Amino acid sequence: MNSCDRLFKVMGGTIEHDVCQYIATMLQEQAVEIHVGCDSQNYKRNTIYVTTVVFRFPGNGAHVIYRKEKVPKIMDLWTKLWGETERSVALASLILHECNLRVEQIDLDYNTDPSYPSQKLISASSGYIASLGFKAKAKPNLLMAAWAADVLCH
Repeated sequence: MNSCDRLFKVMGGTIEHDVCQYIATMLQEQAVEIHVGCDSQNYKRNTIYVTTVVFRFPGNGAHVIYRKEKVPKIMDLWTKLWGETERSVALASLILHECNLRVEQIDLDYNTDPSYPSQKLISASSGYIASLGFKAKAKPNLLMAAWAADVLCH
């Protein structure tokens, strides 16, 4: 990730923060679990990707920061969804290597139900994520980071 990729906003806010500096501040407050996720949405001429970091305070709620990215419209579903995996992995790797913190879980906004097209990516995405030492979860599991990314995409 380059330096501009490190700028995230608080859900509901407008000020951009360096993701590692923000994580360091959050870790000073209380124990947290870090979840990462991404969702995408096609609009007229663009695909919007929203990548999120969810700070989960066990038994005490959660807090979300996010990054929104606009790219030329991606019509191929596999390519668009794989972009979600790539962005989530890049962020989890940044958090691990530059913030010295392990991500608890990467949330995949893919459905395990074979009737959904995203199901075809679960094996490849979760295998790739596992090969890098991260844990991936998909629907119907609780996916706070994917849920937040979905809300912010609309």
